[in-house]
Amino acid sequence: MTIPTDSLTILGRTVREPVAHVECFPAPAHVSSVTFTNDELNSMCPVTEQPDLSSVVIEYVPDQWCVESKSLKLYLWGFRDRAIFAEALAAEIANEIMSTAKPTSVRVTLTQRPRGGIEVRVVSERSREGRQGQ
Repeated sequence: MTIPTDSLTILGRTVREPVAHVECFPAPAHVSSVTFTNDELNSMCPVTEQPDLSSVVIEYVPDQWCVESKSLKLYLWGFRDRAIFAEALAAEIANEIMSTAKPTSVRVTLTQRPRGGIEVRVVSERSREGRQGQ
């Protein structure tokens, strides 16, 4: 089965800057879940502007669309120079996946590396039924 990729503008092209949104392609039949992991998510502390390094796990149950991974990488790159708390970062990523791919549900687990001895782990969940944070 060939999956149409006509709507993809990033995959197969040289892109040297972050992108504002992820791109999607039609979900193949019988895909029950998709998981992305990234151990190098960079952002900045909104108070001190010191760099924050996090890992993120994005799990979603596709409906009609799947997230294209190169566009996800470039989307996450956009947080490198953003001053944002870990909690807001996890929620923003979950909202992006929910609004673009329109999955049945999405769960984003973000773990910020310790600074001052404290590790921050945040979970943001969204589903089409409107349940959040369960």
